[in-house]
Parts: sequence; structure tokens; C-alpha cells
Amino acid sequence: MTVHHRLGSYPIRFSNLREALSSVPSGSFCLTDENVSSLYGASLDRCKTLVLPPGEPTKSIATFERCLEWLAAQGAGRGSTLVAFGGGVVGDLGGFVASAYMRGIEYVQIPSTLLAQVDSSIGGKVGVDLAAGKNLAGAFYPPTRVDVCLELLDTLGARQFNNGMAEVWKYGFIAEPELVADLEQAGPRPKGHHLEAIVRRCLDIKAGIVTADEFEKTGLRATLNYGHTVGHAIEHAEGYAGLLHGEAISIGMVVEAKLGELLGISEPGVARAVSDRLRAQGLPVSLTAPIQAEKLVESMWTDKKRKGAGLAFSLLTHIGGCKLVQDVLADDVERAIKSL
Repeated sequence: MTVHHRLGSYPIRFSNLREALSSVPSGSFCLTDENVSSLYGASLDRCKTLVLPPGEPTKSIATFERCLEWLAAQGAGRGSTLVAFGGGVVGDLGGFVASAYMRGIEYVQIPSTLLAQVDSSIGGKVGVDLAAGKNLAGAFYPPTRVDVCLELLDTLGARQFNNGMAEVWKYGFIAEPELVADLEQAGPRPKGHHLEAIVRRCLDIKAGIVTADEFEKTGLRATLNYGHTVGHAIEHAEGYAGLLHGEAISIGMVVEAKLGELLGISEPGVARAVSDRLRAQGLPVSLTAPIQAEKLVESMWTDKKRKGAGLAFSLLTHIGGCKLVQDVLADDVERAIKSL
């Protein structure tokens, strides 16, 4: 599978971890986190490795600076390769570090979670969070290669697996009703060839979208943000210390489906259809902490999709269809949040 971008292209390879790491140039540099290192650290003997704390707080300007200084102290040069071996936090951070060090070095993504394998490792969006909001500092910087090693998913607990399944369901909701039907048949934790087929279909959808709209100019790539405007606001309001990313996005998808119905953009019943499927997956579909709707809306004003005077959302037209909608009134968003 190949993703095309302005500078060329890069492959997405299905391989095992040994093959992925043996393809990395000897003397490369690796960013990973403590959870991944505890399981696979012994496999990283070809790399100089910096082990970071796990979790969203690591995706910060302070850690970004720490990584750059570490590369410099280790003698990394313009010909060096950086390996981002971890989940979405390590992948986003590692890509941003690679984009900035010596004005850009090559980097390889080895995503260790389902969420990173189907979503965040693909498309070249890299960055870190600011106090004002999520992913507000970053770049479009494609990797050299993405290695998808399905064996890494065997170590994921149910909560982390479901966290990634939120993004899997998203692909079905925005683009492929047949995927929704297959997920219902597969059950909450598909395995073996079923899991590989699902991951491949998600990657096909995302690769097609990001190739067609690399810099999010036409609104097509923005559909990948379905559920994310509300979800990112929830994460920010909780200080990235409560819900996992996919859990926040799950709630966001339900709220935004309800918003679509209130605005007459989504077919009646879409919100119920989304909510029922995510609940069956074991994901949250309503706020579990008392967060004021007004506080969530305040966080949404920094959303990068917004162009007009109002807010912007990627809203479902039906199960399998989505479009970007600008100039949404804050009052309507608050109504959708409070209705749930």
C-alpha cells in the first residue's frame, strides 16, 4: 500500500516487528515510551533510544525540546533516521521532532497501538499540544515508511483495544457502511485475518483521503475529524488525564451526530445508530465527568478546521457519508451537548 504526497510517496508495509526493526539503518535513533520499552526494549539494539513517559502530557513543547537536545547530544546528523515506535503520542511527537531537527530528517513509524496503526501514523500530520488546545503546534511531514506489525496488538488490554476501535468505527461512519456491517458481525475484538482485513480497509480509506487532500484544503480530509472537535475539547477540559483519545472521540461522534440531526444535515436516527454501535464496542457515549457545555465550546474556538465566524464540524449526512460544515452557532453546539 502506498501513500502519495507532495514530495513523493511512502509505503505502508505489513510485517512483523523483527522485520521492521531489521530494516532500520544501524545507528538510527528511536523514540518510544516506557510501556513499549518494557515489552520490546531488548529488540532496539540497532538504535540509540530515548524512553519517554507514556500518555498525552508527553506530547508537549517541553518534551519536543528535550528530544531535539537529545538528538544533538547523541550526534544525530542530517543523514540520520528517527524511529517513532509507540502509539499516537510517540508517533505525533516523533514526526514533529524529525521535521524540525536540522530542518528535517527521515523518520519511520512503527505504530504499537490499534489507534496508531489505523489512523495517526498515516498522513503526515505531526505535532504537539499547547496549553490552549490539542495539536496546535505541528507540521505536515510524511514518514519514510510505516510498518504495521499486527502482533503488537496482542499485548493491548480491552480498554486500549477499544480506544483504537473508536477510530475504526469512524471510518465506517464517514465513508463505508459495508465496514459498519462487517464490524457488527466481527464482534468487539476481531482477531486473525478478520483484524488484518479491517486494518487494511481503514488504511485504504485514509490513504485515499490524505492523498487527495494532503493539506486539508478541500474539506475532504476534514471528514477524518468527525467526532474530533468535541472529542479534543473534552480531552482539553479534562487536562488529558481522564478519558483516552478514542474514548473522548467516541463521545464526540455521538454529540456531533446529534448536532447534525439538530441542524438537519444528518438523517434522523443517525445519532442513535452511532451511539448503539459504540456502546456495544464498550466505548463511552456520554460525558462521564461534569463538564459544562459552555466550557467545551470555549475550547472549540481554536479548532483548525474553522474558517468563518462560527464553529466548524465534520458532520454525518448518513451512515457512510460525511461533510465539513462551517459557521455552526455555539448555541446549537451547546444544545447538542446538553441533549445527551
